[in-house]
Amino acid sequence: MIDSTLGRAGAVLALLLASAPALAAPAAPWVVKPEWVKADEAYLASDALAGRGSATPDEAKAAAWVASQFEQFGLVRAPGMSGYLQTATIVQPKLGGAPALGVGGQSVAGLTLLMAPAGEVRGRLVIATSDDPAALPAGDVIALASPKLPLIPMLMAARGHGAKLLLVRESAETKGILKQMGGAARIPGYLEGDAPESIALATLPPAEFDRLVQKPGQEVTLALPGMTATRSTTTNALGYLPGTDPEAGVLLLSAHVDHLGRRPDGTIMHGADDDASGVTAVLELARALAAGPRSRRGILFVCYGSEEMGGFGSAYFGAHPPVPLSKIALNIEFEMIGAQDPKLPRGALMVTGYERSNLAETLAAHGALVAPDPYPEQHFFERSDNYQLALKGVVAHTLSGWATTPVYHQPTDTIANLDLPFMTAAIQSLIEPVRWLAASDFQPKWNAGGQPSR
Repeated sequence: MIDSTLGRAGAVLALLLASAPALAAPAAPWVVKPEWVKADEAYLASDALAGRGSATPDEAKAAAWVASQFEQFGLVRAPGMSGYLQTATIVQPKLGGAPALGVGGQSVAGLTLLMAPAGEVRGRLVIATSDDPAALPAGDVIALASPKLPLIPMLMAARGHGAKLLLVRESAETKGILKQMGGAARIPGYLEGDAPESIALATLPPAEFDRLVQKPGQEVTLALPGMTATRSTTTNALGYLPGTDPEAGVLLLSAHVDHLGRRPDGTIMHGADDDASGVTAVLELARALAAGPRSRRGILFVCYGSEEMGGFGSAYFGAHPPVPLSKIALNIEFEMIGAQDPKLPRGALMVTGYERSNLAETLAAHGALVAPDPYPEQHFFERSDNYQLALKGVVAHTLSGWATTPVYHQPTDTIANLDLPFMTAAIQSLIEPVRWLAASDFQPKWNAGGQPSR
């Protein structure tokens, strides 16, 4: 999941066979075997894949393995593709020297950069006194004066306003975020041909920050010396189950195959929950659905690369889909399903953006144990690969387990800390609801105001 960064039962439906005009016999109940789930996890979260770092050879190795599993299950290449892999080039800026902050022509000490754009920042200082993201003022450089710090929502609001730099008081939260990033500033990459990220996020010690907020209207500069850029390749794995009705549309089931790789000290960030668990769900649904009769709708299974770097694999897929986006009836993303959330009903998975469309309530009506997201302040809907498709109009949601698990982005996110029985049951519970979606003519719709614009 991107930094701040689900027993259902249903009736087994008769499906149409491509080779016969009559209805097929009901599909035999499919049982997800715990040993399959464990084996998927054991490889994806193994030392051999070294944390599947975004846009690294380890990510490519993981994607190639997923693709081989798709082929083994009987999935075919997605329409128009010559293979099971889709690659894209990511440009990654790199800072060559220490960043420097100036206010009114005077240097400011103690700057810690959490996120940087690809070049120098310059603008007038605006002070935000409210902790409500909706009340964030517009400006090139914004300092958050409120002691309350909903940092991620504020950053998203600032980006939406076109801000270039967001300055905040150093706190335990900001120190924790820096630690999660390995102690170094994040400089977002971008897909080759796209515009780079344009906002910076930085902290100042409390005393320096308190002096800063007394200087609204001052000219602020953020110098980023020695900027260079490298290029790397990110890899998506795609597999396809053709449907019997070409006009019925396509279901998209997805997860992200990458994680955080190795920390500078060599520690492997295995990412067993985030998001090897989601990839395992996609694999086991592919195994189950490929073994049954063909559905009315086609089903596209995709495991994206470089979600952790900023959703680049899904962004590239959204710009280069193997089927027109207008043909994708819906997208279900699987993210961190490896543990039960204590805030959710027993066995339930949360649906991010539950109220944004009629998809979740329809799944629930057909036996899916799904529940609304109990963490709206975390903006999880916008923090996974579903968002890239939602921005383009596809009704797309993420199903997740314990989204605020203590192992999130920690070295402890290992297979030893997964609840494999819960995870197996969660995957099992989704088979019949997905079969129903694939057999039906249900077309989900955004509720009023539900489709995001950015």
